[in-house]
Amino acid sequence: MSKPMVAIIGKPNVGKSTFFNYIIGQKLSIVEDLPGVTRDRVYGEANWRGRNFTLIDTGGIEPDSNDIILSQMKTQANIAINIADVIIFLTDMKQGVTPADEEIALMLRKSKKKIILVCNKADNFGKTSDDIYEFYNLGLGEPYPVSSTNALGIGDVLDAIYEELPLKDENEEDNEIINVAVIGKPNVGKSSLVNKILGENRVIVSDIAGTTRDAIDSYFENDKGKYNFIDTAGIRKKNKISESVEKYSIMRSLLAIERADVCLLLIDATEGVTEQDTKIAGEAHEAGKGVIIVVNKWDEVEKATGTLENYKKEVYNKLGYLTYAPILFISAKTGQRVDKLFELINKVASNNAMRVSTSMLNQVINEAIAVVQPPTDKGRRLKILYATQASTKPPTFVVFVNNKSLFHFSYERYLVNQIRTNFGLEGTPIRVISREKGEKED
Repeated sequence: MSKPMVAIIGKPNVGKSTFFNYIIGQKLSIVEDLPGVTRDRVYGEANWRGRNFTLIDTGGIEPDSNDIILSQMKTQANIAINIADVIIFLTDMKQGVTPADEEIALMLRKSKKKIILVCNKADNFGKTSDDIYEFYNLGLGEPYPVSSTNALGIGDVLDAIYEELPLKDENEEDNEIINVAVIGKPNVGKSSLVNKILGENRVIVSDIAGTTRDAIDSYFENDKGKYNFIDTAGIRKKNKISESVEKYSIMRSLLAIERADVCLLLIDATEGVTEQDTKIAGEAHEAGKGVIIVVNKWDEVEKATGTLENYKKEVYNKLGYLTYAPILFISAKTGQRVDKLFELINKVASNNAMRVSTSMLNQVINEAIAVVQPPTDKGRRLKILYATQASTKPPTFVVFVNNKSLFHFSYERYLVNQIRTNFGLEGTPIRVISREKGEKED
């Protein structure tokens, strides 16, 4: 991805996520007064003085920790350092320089990257404080005092970032990227799939359900196209949501679905479709997104003649409203059939954005009417006057009729199936709106 990248690095609980959210202008990263809440890298888009850049929020670095999650957070921060063009080292003015700050500063100096030292939580902003002078000892140049909570001093930091950004690339803006949300309940292999695709430990993976708390963006490009994979926190049942951080994670997942062009609904092959899977699938369907059902851990299922086809029938039986979605059986662990995803993603994204000409649409509708006559009620027959496409993502069609009350759901479903079959709209929901001639739009 050609847009320059700026990473925010620092020990836990110094205000990185608050700083990140302010700059990107939305609450994308979780903010909670608990150390280590942000575990992964979280990406957001920012603009300053007409220059676009990608901002990366990271989990706090604990240099001397044996905790598995904290050690993986350090790994994630190291990856962010390696890919960043500019690094913001965020410290805590109230705490002063700590041994952890000194170790992080040493690591950053070795990186040879452009470093901007920022001292957050500056209470007496605007007044020179003796507290700031000790930060010069970190050997990273002049520190910038800020208050992220009160949005004070951040403009100066943004000016410093602007001055350090690499020369502008003519190809920084790209509208050909397909946004792909990887959704599903906790511990079905979402992060493992993203990591397998990217070929790096981009997202923290462990056997602890719910390890991923944020929705995390990862850019990927191959000969099939350009993709932004959004790994989401698993959506749990409501009765299992106890802490506010978990509620934020669910909100991130729903926002990720809204941002997506295509949703990969991951199902654990060893468990089959659960009630929670149906609820998550419903969110993607209602949002009008393209959907691919991805059955993961297929390598762990014992096979016999007809196993795959029987499994498909069972999935569609439980996800009746997603019969339009293709099913792919994979193993994120071994990489089995993962490469087949890209052609499916391209196809579903294209179908979700497809626009059909009015003449072709009405030809299909008229042929459908000739095969199956519209329903009647008390001697009155439904008449379909004409149809037109109103919008895309998902394909939405307006059908003008003589009487909306006669346009029963069963006949609507019949027309949807005919439209889908004739135009090959696999993987995308189709919406039909009935309207009487002369009726104004809502």
